[in-house]
Amino acid sequence: MDISLFTNRLNNCAIVLLLLVAIDAGFARADTFIQPPDDIDIIGRIQYVKAHENETLLDIARNNDIGQNEIIIANPDVDRWLPKNSPVVRLPKRYVLPDAKRTGLVLNLPEMRLYYFYQSKYSKVRQIITHPVSVGRMDWETPLGNTRIASKQKDPSWRPPQSLKDEAIAAGDDPLPDIVLPGPDNPLGRYAMRLAIPGYLLHSTNKPYGVGMRVTHGCLRMYPEDIEQLFDDVPVGTPVQIVNQPVKLGWFADTLYIEIHPALEENRESPGNDLQTVLNMIADYTVDRPIILSGSALRMAVENQDGMPVAISK
Repeated sequence: MDISLFTNRLNNCAIVLLLLVAIDAGFARADTFIQPPDDIDIIGRIQYVKAHENETLLDIARNNDIGQNEIIIANPDVDRWLPKNSPVVRLPKRYVLPDAKRTGLVLNLPEMRLYYFYQSKYSKVRQIITHPVSVGRMDWETPLGNTRIASKQKDPSWRPPQSLKDEAIAAGDDPLPDIVLPGPDNPLGRYAMRLAIPGYLLHSTNKPYGVGMRVTHGCLRMYPEDIEQLFDDVPVGTPVQIVNQPVKLGWFADTLYIEIHPALEENRESPGNDLQTVLNMIADYTVDRPIILSGSALRMAVENQDGMPVAISK
């Protein structure tokens, strides 16, 4: 490689590392980053915290804008109810960006995470904000594909569809009403953004500790504080890409990283996260940028599937 090109890349990466911690004034709590150049696919950094006396792992997840599944697979040896007995809790806050257009909302279902690519109205700089989400259960899958935000509503009423009424009766639960008005019993919470796919919403919740799990009837559920911050900044018409990418590959300078999440249950019988399939993906991804692969790092990433970006090139 030409040494000047290499030096420029290193300088660009150094600048990006400094900028990635920038927080936009509109998103004080969230993970917000300067959008990196197109040849850089990594944002954020792994962090570590010590649990307080009465905190659960789920409390730590919510306080740090992480989903339940995310924090559990990143800390397999930490007791979710007594994390104070562990030296530290690892916060999986470094991300390989999904393989999608860097515009609007991108939702990666196996990762259970949303990315919003936007231009800051304060600094006019292209930025990324990311939040955990809940997605549809195996029997109520969230649909894949491209759509858009069709409408937004604050303090929405909820009208349970007949399918949910039938499910409640079959489960022996109390019958669902025809309409649930705004309030603490409304499962949509205070904010809802309706997708152009009929019947599907991105919304708040009255059960925040389910965020980051497969617990919905197809909709996308967020922490109340997250969607409250996002609601005013996502205009109607914003494009939405919903993808299924348990394995993500991305570059930082000339190093290739891999991030692997457990595949959705319905996809686990077919090849997806196994070593040979991942090797085939890497071969296709690096056809124009050959690498020297670290076999031990790759095998560990495939074995752990902990949602952490791992450098796999020497």
